Amino acid sequence: MGDNVCRGSRKVDIEEEEIRRKSEGVERGRMTRTVALNKIYNQDCMDGMKGIPDKFFNLAIVDPPYFSGPERRGFYGRRVSPIGVQRHYEKSENWDVPTAEYFDELIRVSKEQIVWGRNYFDYPFGPGCIVWDKVNGNSSFSDCEIAYCSMHDSVRLFRYMWNGMMQGASMLNGAVQRGDKRLNEKRIHPTQKPIELYKWILYTYAKPGFKILDTHVGSGSSIIACIDMGFEYLGFEIAPHYHSLAEERIKEFQAQIRMNI
Repeated sequence: MGDNVCRGSRKVDIEEEEIRRKSEGVERGRMTRTVALNKIYNQDCMDGMKGIPDKFFNLAIVDPPYFSGPERRGFYGRRVSPIGVQRHYEKSENWDVPTAEYFDELIRVSKEQIVWGRNYFDYPFGPGCIVWDKVNGNSSFSDCEIAYCSMHDSVRLFRYMWNGMMQGASMLNGAVQRGDKRLNEKRIHPTQKPIELYKWILYTYAKPGFKILDTHVGSGSSIIACIDMGFEYLGFEIAPHYHSLAEERIKEFQAQIRMNI
């Protein structure tokens, strides 16, 4: 009789402990779920990351908003560039500069991180950096952009021309302007980065089998690079307009791949 009571009491204790753990998980917002890869969600990445297990992604490559402004103006930098390129983009209702909470969550769900705009954020990143030299001559944009890289303590340089119609010839020959402008990437986002930049990042830092996370997909350049190089990915884009444009751009790329097979 006493033994049965003891076993029954232990069962109740175990059930209560399980309920407590589940309750704590809900409070932390970290109840894990099955992560469906190779998709872009039209969702706030902070909500999306809550269900991702710790260190699930091998590498996060992210380009969050650095500062406020483009979402109100509808363009980035000058409305018309010095070479006459019009810079009109859909205004975005969501252009939130990330806080420390975002970076903490990003580090929780990924083993390594590459974060563009590190010089704009008040966060204790490590010393590792990637410098993208845009070979942009007298452009109104910055001569380079800087990313934090958790995978080394040094500074690495990548040169790729990115100035309106003047774009680099290839990943390996980025300082030379592409001759056939019909092959240029179409700009669909105010802070768009070239596919070749992301391909260089994946070539340099990712290993076969890596799962890649992008919390701010934007134009979809990072996702196209992942598809082209055979990496599984997950992306978030909060703005419905840019989510649709990125999805369309990715489908066009995949259709081109099928045509070339």
